[in-house]
Parts: sequence; C-alpha cells; structure tokens
Amino acid sequence: MKCPSCGEPESRVIDSRSLGDEIRRRRECIVCQSRFTTYERLQNRSLYVIKKDGRREEFDREKLFSGIRKACEKRPMPTGTIEKLVETIEAELYSLGKTEVPSSLIGKIVITKLAELDHIAYIRFASVYYEFSDITTLKQAVDTLIESKLGAPLDGQLPLIKKDELSGQRRRSRLKQQNGK
Repeated sequence: MKCPSCGEPESRVIDSRSLGDEIRRRRECIVCQSRFTTYERLQNRSLYVIKKDGRREEFDREKLFSGIRKACEKRPMPTGTIEKLVETIEAELYSLGKTEVPSSLIGKIVITKLAELDHIAYIRFASVYYEFSDITTLKQAVDTLIESKLGAPLDGQLPLIKKDELSGQRRRSRLKQQNGK
C-alpha cells in the first residue's frame, strides 16, 4: 500500500481492528510519518450480472453503491447507512450461490430494501428502475406505496402526503369506484 502523501510503498501497521467481514488497519508511512487508514475485505468468488440486453458483466460493488447513493442524496440518513445497505445486498447476492444473477433481481432487492429504509429514495430509485414513462405511472407507484403497509412514514421522515390530503384522496378514490369511473 503506497502512502497517499508521498507515494512510499513501505508503511508500518499501528493498529488493526476487525469490523465484521473486513479489517481496518491504521498505518504510518516510514518516510514522511503520515498516517492513513486501509480496509481489507475478503474477495468473494466472481459474480456476473446478466443485463437486460443479455450482456454479462462482472458485479461492481461501487456501481451499486453509486446508484443507491444517488437515490439517497440529500436524505436524512445516519452515516454509514448506505454502506451497510450495500453490504447487506452484496451478502444476499453471494448467498444465492450462483455465479450469474440477472440485473432485475438486483434491482428488486434494492427496491425492497429502499422501501424499508426511505420512501423518497425508493421513489427516486424506482423512477429509474421501472423507467416511468409519464407522471401517471409515477403517481401509481406513489399511490401503491401509500396504500401498502410501507406507506406510514419511517422514523425521522416526513410523510409523502399529509394525513388530511391522504384522507381526501381516499374519499375521492372511493367515490370514483362507487360511480364506476
């Protein structure tokens, strides 16, 4: 591991800590005495993602992290939540015991986990994953989320729709059904 300050390849380990599936090492450069942290993680066997068009590419943890991070951007989440979510999803994929996984399966897992974590992040990710073609399709996804057991706001979140607006919307929906519209 090269020192990020001077590029020296030699460093000494000052401290090591186990963090579940990885090891955190605090290092000090022998030349400039700069300190830096490295993480070591066991590399699993190769996992390939089968894309919608049939192409196969190696699973990229950073790509998954980036997509989830974009969906969760500017959302009130504790530090490390996204990293933990990515680790959970990655572990779930490897636990399947397959060497190839369809991208649709990865998307479904991410959608499910985001729905439990943050409703706005879920809608953001869903808008890309489901390729909403218009506002009506987006509205249907929001309505489905509201009507599901996941519709209640999670701790620290504002509701998608205020309660008085929601009850009025449900009333209008029932009237439409009764009138056969």
